[in-house]
Amino acid sequence: MGRAIVTALIPEHDVTMFSRGITGRDLFPEVPRLIGDREAGDYTALKDGSWDAVVDTSGYVPRHVDQAMDALGERVSRYLFVSSHAVYRLDSTVADESAPLRDPIREPGVLTDATYGPAKVACEQDVVARFGDRASILRPGKVAGPHDDQEGLTYWVRETARGGRVELPGDPRQPVQLIDVRDLAVLAVRLIVDGRGGAFNAVGPSLTITEVIETCAAAAGTTVEIVPVPERRAPLLQPERPWATRRRSGAKARAAGMPSTPLAVTAADVLAELR
Repeated sequence: MGRAIVTALIPEHDVTMFSRGITGRDLFPEVPRLIGDREAGDYTALKDGSWDAVVDTSGYVPRHVDQAMDALGERVSRYLFVSSHAVYRLDSTVADESAPLRDPIREPGVLTDATYGPAKVACEQDVVARFGDRASILRPGKVAGPHDDQEGLTYWVRETARGGRVELPGDPRQPVQLIDVRDLAVLAVRLIVDGRGGAFNAVGPSLTITEVIETCAAAAGTTVEIVPVPERRAPLLQPERPWATRRRSGAKARAAGMPSTPLAVTAADVLAELR
């Protein structure tokens, strides 16, 4: 995600990256890098300088976010926090950003499916408490696209590229809601440039897992047979969760400037990278 956001920013903006400096060291050689460690609480590199905005893509617990905000003080004008659609209560059928949130957890310990969303809620609360209307909150669905190192859409692109039988260990009607990482990046830049605060569901259209598999096969130019098998955990399949969580509205984000890259394009670009 960070890679896509930096790519979207550098044509027209001065960018500084803050990271541990462990991965991606060959990327963006023209961009200044500040080295620190959020887990160790090392924000020394941020003691000097001022910025129009911060894009926080790696705040998972309130401690991370609070320490970053303390280190930056009043030297940043806007804080854009990348949260998650997991902040919403699982029993809610409200599709837009007004849906009720889960109860916050400030000290989640090990992050799990049960604690990840509540910890993000706590992070959101702290950012809004500090920055008010200068806080922009992104709530992405499942992020997909080139350079994705997680097994989400990439898994199904790989499976369908071979053609033939594709095992589906879940309900073929289950909804899936993806967001192309490049669309997410464009939205982040747009919110910063426009000075727009509030929360935004960064999600694409809701499709069935069957439609996702068929789109991936079409992008690969293969013919597949989707074969139902007993349920088990697999990428994009979480049958124990209510389906309403995969039918969020992205209308507010689109109105703010988020593009909507067709899934066929995203799948084709992922496949091109795999090849």
